[in-house]
Amino acid sequence: MTKVSELVFAPEWDQPVRYIERTRNYYLGLGYGNPYVWAHYTEVPFSPLKKPLNQSVLALITTAVPYDAEKGDQGPGASYNAAAKFYKPYQCSIDKDADLRIAHVGIDRKNANMEDSHCWFPLGAAKQAKNTGRIASLSPHFYGLPTNRSQRHTLEIDAPMILEMLRADHVDVAVLIPNCPICHQSQSLLARFLEAEGISTVVMGAAKDIVEYCGVPRFLFSDFPLGNAAAKPHDPSSRQLNFELALRLLEAAPAPRTTMQSPLIWSADPSWKLDYSNLERLSKEELTRLREEAEQARITARELRMKSVGS
Repeated sequence: MTKVSELVFAPEWDQPVRYIERTRNYYLGLGYGNPYVWAHYTEVPFSPLKKPLNQSVLALITTAVPYDAEKGDQGPGASYNAAAKFYKPYQCSIDKDADLRIAHVGIDRKNANMEDSHCWFPLGAAKQAKNTGRIASLSPHFYGLPTNRSQRHTLEIDAPMILEMLRADHVDVAVLIPNCPICHQSQSLLARFLEAEGISTVVMGAAKDIVEYCGVPRFLFSDFPLGNAAAKPHDPSSRQLNFELALRLLEAAPAPRTTMQSPLIWSADPSWKLDYSNLERLSKEELTRLREEAEQARITARELRMKSVGS
């Protein structure tokens, strides 16, 4: 009888990070009570493509923000910068140099790349899709969605503003790219809103549990660190592959809640998944420091929000 080889499994933690659980425990550990209630729906709107992609206008929607030197450090390795947050949707021309940063949101600063913007904003891949005829054209603008903890504000204020911009630019389909945990929820809520209004969407994200818990029509999941949902750094082939997978998902999803996982692997060592907001890896001294930083960031963000939207 042939001896059966011993089974060799992947490490237990080599699975999609449970960001809802991780962030809830993290903020409880910092001393905040009343855990955040994440958006969760049973029904998901679904708008099939109205015409082939090679006849469609495609838009990119990001939660990154245009760089403003007056708002402090936002470069590679920058710490969380609440002063750089934005609270109103914006649009910018795709023909101008787009210097978008992600220092204003809670990304994985230990593992995500903050230098190569292709990791969080696939404009180059989208332009190539246009040049090869994969899509008819790009919208003349890309659009910025605020990272808003208020689900009501996202649905009642931000989403209608984005929809108005898209309709003015005759957009048929939209690719939504979130960064932090709340970004993933905001973009999921927007995807649902746009689908109900007849615009087909796909979310390119890294927080699988948050997006699927909310419920979206189409989701391309990359098992990458938060902040790098679009591609691996300095890797053109990963940009093209992931964007093509997003386009295929737009075409082929048979029904809502269709998730496709990118085959790309971030690292042969999956231990990076243990780093983000993990209480088990923090000392009491670090927790005290992080609580103080969180409080200051909360105050800064609240003051900026008051100036921007008044509430």
